Amino acid sequence: MMDPTIAILILCVTFVGLIVLRFPISLALAGSSLLTLLYLKVPLATVGQTMIQGMNSYSLLTIPFFILAGQIMSEGQMALRLINLAQVLVGGIRGGLAMVNCVACMFFGNISGSAIADVSSIGSVMIPMMKKKGYDTDYAVGVTVSAAIQGVVVPPSHNLVLYSLAAGGGISIASLFLAGIVPGLILCVSLMITSYIIAIKRGYTKSEAVPVREIPKIVRDGLLSLLTAVIILGGIFTGWFTATESGALACLYAFILTFLVYRDIPISRMWIILQRTFRTVAMVLFLIAASATFSWVLAFLKVPGMLTDWMLGITDNPIVILLIINVLLLLLGAPMDMAPLILIMTPILLPVVTALGMDPVHFGIIMMLNLGIGLLTPPVGTVLFVGSAIGNISISEGTKAMMPFFYVMCVVLMILTYIPGLVMWLPNLMK
Repeated sequence: MMDPTIAILILCVTFVGLIVLRFPISLALAGSSLLTLLYLKVPLATVGQTMIQGMNSYSLLTIPFFILAGQIMSEGQMALRLINLAQVLVGGIRGGLAMVNCVACMFFGNISGSAIADVSSIGSVMIPMMKKKGYDTDYAVGVTVSAAIQGVVVPPSHNLVLYSLAAGGGISIASLFLAGIVPGLILCVSLMITSYIIAIKRGYTKSEAVPVREIPKIVRDGLLSLLTAVIILGGIFTGWFTATESGALACLYAFILTFLVYRDIPISRMWIILQRTFRTVAMVLFLIAASATFSWVLAFLKVPGMLTDWMLGITDNPIVILLIINVLLLLLGAPMDMAPLILIMTPILLPVVTALGMDPVHFGIIMMLNLGIGLLTPPVGTVLFVGSAIGNISISEGTKAMMPFFYVMCVVLMILTYIPGLVMWLPNLMK
């Protein structure tokens, strides 16, 4: 018999070593799993079987459709229309462009489901606009990167689909989407209040009022853009079609709106959009396949059970254990990206929180917000890097400007962690 402790050590050391050597995360997952299975003398056919089984899910088709719909709408002028709609709603307040930024990111998150897409699309318009209107560049970047995190919480976040798959597919995607609505609104309001306080402190003025004659067209265009999210969420919540079918319909609607109604870009751009989508989907699928093998090895070595026993052995106080988990995820979110952490940590931590009586849907939202915050923290901090590049400022300047919003998001995280009713109210209402 091989020693399980040595096997766990091989798995962890190899994984960390490959990450330090800058191997792609998917290769690090596959390589560490392969070496561990060689030590355990498990047939290597297991690797191929688990990788194929990890991708053999109908629900997985949801992700390519959501990515394609987001890519189509990001390519056009959808971000600008949503910004104009947000300008009508909250632009007249002091420091209103920052609030417009927050609301626009929430709107666009309802379409793209991605923080990176949020900061790229909204940031490319809002950061130059805020600079032109007299806002400091670091403030514009700080607001934008922080507001973009809403995209990982508000539905239809494809990260929630990943979480459902990583949990074994037994968690309803519709319930996860419902659970993300109230936390997304709380996060948006919190960021708006923070931006308003900073705007007063820095002496920013009100934005120019939108001409009354332009409001009907702006509202119409904005609502047409938001109808993509209505198609996805309305169909899922009413049970008219599955998440996968809603994603396919959203792609069709996005195509018609972008290429036939608004005609923002020529139809020839569709090939470039498809290429970009295929590259993203290929990376995601290989990551899912590799993480399936890694998760199988963890389960084979009984690591989730060991971790559950160890944490409950430290204390049986749910408040303390949830605090430890939150701190752990925040720390892991700094050096690692979001998707691999969802796939790696869900099978490990889910047994711990379910042993405490926490609903898996509640934990899913907590994990999304937690790891979303990690997208802002160096050394990885993908969203922070993109926002700083758009604003043409250093990472240190962007980090300093983002910190007030970071603290507020951590407070929101704690509130959502310890007041489950805020997360579970809508899912329980729809049962």
